[in-house]
Amino acid sequence: MKKIIFLSLLSVSVIFAQAQFATVVTHNDNSSAQVNAVVQEDAIAFKESEYNFGKIPQGKPVTHIFDITNTGKTAYKLDNVVASCGCTTPQWDKEKIINPGEKSIITVGYNAAAEGPFNKSITVTYNTNQTKVTVIKGEVWKTPAASAPTNAALNDFKN
Repeated sequence: MKKIIFLSLLSVSVIFAQAQFATVVTHNDNSSAQVNAVVQEDAIAFKESEYNFGKIPQGKPVTHIFDITNTGKTAYKLDNVVASCGCTTPQWDKEKIINPGEKSIITVGYNAAAEGPFNKSITVTYNTNQTKVTVIKGEVWKTPAASAPTNAALNDFKN
């Protein structure tokens, strides 16, 4: 039974690996023509693949602007930008067409409500089915419940 499962998984792996390569047909006159290419180019590039907010106080929302560039040969539109949880909110120009070489921005906000370290992914969908992922991370520290006590000795310095 284990051999059957192993051989099945191996066969499926080989099929998927073959799908990643372009098929080339060679003609009798030594010319070749490309029939199909399954591999798609990575058409957008982030200036930074992740951003670390460092330590931020609890309850103080923070934002970061991610710069993206169209490195492809055709214009693209950002179809969707989704965060891994509701505490992270991405904003982008939903109508903007990004031509080759042009830049655009995605503003990502984090609400910093929960104390402790965080690591959130933001998935950008473009060109209908291509995706690119970026990450925000940091650590939220708990703010004191009360303000600092007054210092009575300050009055002595004022006189």
